[in-house]
Amino acid sequence: MDRAEFEDTVREALDDLPEEFARYLDNVQVVIEDEPSPALLRSLGMNPRRETLFGLYQGVPLHLRGGAFGGALPDKISIFYRPIVRAFTSPERIRRQVRRTVIHEIAHFFGLDDSAIRKLGY
Repeated sequence: MDRAEFEDTVREALDDLPEEFARYLDNVQVVIEDEPSPALLRSLGMNPRRETLFGLYQGVPLHLRGGAFGGALPDKISIFYRPIVRAFTSPERIRRQVRRTVIHEIAHFFGLDDSAIRKLGY
């Protein structure tokens, strides 16, 4: 899958979100990046030679925001193109993984940890 089709797939995954969740994403920037940097992986306790990421949420989850929270830079969700297309070769499997990754990272925005997200199937 080329980069343009991948970007369309990410947009479709975002467009398919139920409105009751999507309305909270006004101050969340979703970006598509080629690869997570080795420095980023190391900062997360990962070995860049053996591990990678499909996506990453960076920000302050909703449940940790107090009443005075405001005026902050947008939270950021990165979806990593190359790791996904390397791991999933068919367009259908890539689409399923992109959807799964987008939902997984949005779940972090809503305050769920990896264990809770896995229990939900993402």
